[in-house]
Amino acid sequence: MKKILVTTDFSANSKAGLKFAIQLSLQEKVKLTFFHSYYVMKPTSWESSKARSFEIAEVEKLQNQLEKFVASVYKSMELNDPNAECVLGRSVSADKNIVEYAKRNHFDFICISTRGAGAVKKLFGTNTSTIIKNSMIPVISVPSSYKHEKISTILYATDLDELQEELKLVVNFNKSLKAKIELLHFDFPAELHLKEKIMTAAKKKYSKQNISLHLANLDIASSFVSNMESAVKRSKPSVLIMFRHAKKNIFDKIFAPSYSAEFSFVSKVPMIVFAK
Repeated sequence: MKKILVTTDFSANSKAGLKFAIQLSLQEKVKLTFFHSYYVMKPTSWESSKARSFEIAEVEKLQNQLEKFVASVYKSMELNDPNAECVLGRSVSADKNIVEYAKRNHFDFICISTRGAGAVKKLFGTNTSTIIKNSMIPVISVPSSYKHEKISTILYATDLDELQEELKLVVNFNKSLKAKIELLHFDFPAELHLKEKIMTAAKKKYSKQNISLHLANLDIASSFVSNMESAVKRSKPSVLIMFRHAKKNIFDKIFAPSYSAEFSFVSKVPMIVFAK
């Protein structure tokens, strides 16, 4: 059974990540753990006993708030609250806290919302990229505009490097979902015929899967982000899957400061980033 660490900052926007994770749990057996990273600020003049009592009280309030927040999301989806596991993690650095907790407890995925509010706004905005880059655990990034719906289509964008290994992970993720998988690759027109042969060969190994191919001309007049945005608008997938390579990082292109504002489709479709 897959284990998913679902993060929240209690904002309305962060409900999107919870909804996606819950929807996933409706379609396959997964264990969800809802996680809130906190840090209690205390006056330095306080005695240690007073400071400790204050923090204990604050932690109790946060735990109660987290449980009520999770229950409210289940209720909004017209589902019974399964008394899911709710965990608090103390750290000054929320993103580091999330990655380390997920690693220490052997989670299979980390689920985060891309936008939030309040004290950890950066976590659900620009720091999303920090978590993705630093986590070897796959990260599910869910836009605040997400409306829960059945996961029926997966768009897998590939540069064809290590295609067989990557496709195996995509198919494994899709085992219980039984969604349609579309393999997407951009290239120059002269290269597309050769690349189609490579993709077709990879597809044949998974004949029982509903896999289609889409080879698109690379528009060199547009940015990588614009090309991807067009593909997502055309395909309208339930989920977009990409891989983060150690040396050739497709995600650096997306989340670099010069691209982040332009990459507007991030706010429209959930993404799963596998690290290799």
